[in-house]
Amino acid sequence: MLDDFLVRAVLAAVGAALAAAPLGVFVVWRRMAYFGDATAHAAVLGVALALALSVPIFAATLATALLMALTVAWLSGRGHSADLVLGVAAHGALALGLVAVSLVEGPRLDLESYLFGDILAVTKRDLAVIWGGGAVVAVLIGWRWARLVTSTVSEDLAWAAGINPKREQLTLMLALALVVAVALKVVGALLIGALLIIPAAAARPWSRTPEGMLAGTAALGVLSALGGLWGAWVFDTPAGPSVVCAAALFFAVSFLAGRRAE
Repeated sequence: MLDDFLVRAVLAAVGAALAAAPLGVFVVWRRMAYFGDATAHAAVLGVALALALSVPIFAATLATALLMALTVAWLSGRGHSADLVLGVAAHGALALGLVAVSLVEGPRLDLESYLFGDILAVTKRDLAVIWGGGAVVAVLIGWRWARLVTSTVSEDLAWAAGINPKREQLTLMLALALVVAVALKVVGALLIGALLIIPAAAARPWSRTPEGMLAGTAALGVLSALGGLWGAWVFDTPAGPSVVCAAALFFAVSFLAGRRAE
């Protein structure tokens, strides 16, 4: 069954959506949208380093994404405006990655597949990475769920409960870097942020509990993945952007339905 490229594409899209769901809710709650972009854009630099050093692309993108997350967190806590640091980091990392890729010797790399994803070229090994990474994220977030929610609601409340908010922030950074590395093959560096944010934003108005929002985000993420692939197959459009378009459509429906319900 896995020899069918369409089956592999569906499994990859669903796996990436499920991996992104638990991170998406915290990205929305903590208003970390730009932070996700900065981490994702660093993945392009990871691709260049992987080619230059002949190391696995997954390992290099994971390392650079994590390094970017830690760097942004360190700079933000030293008198720099968070918006300023994130803006410089996001655009600087992407530009540096594009320049680094152009300097790598050897056959010309097809950057489009890393910028916008190439889900139809997913291999069985890619599937193992996507679902394995998603399982690690699920276990990590499930293990720290109560602490993460408490520190998100109020840092003072977290300290009073004996929870270190900085440690929980590092947990989110590690998980975010892992999701970026996992989803790179599916939607690409430029669209990973959308996969994190849009399903969670669409589920938020209809959620009454954190767990409910997580379930809604996962469901909308999977529906966006399947709907995007269906649209790409029917209309012959790029698969990664089509997945994001489907997610945006769900957000629009959620927003309009919410306005009518007021």
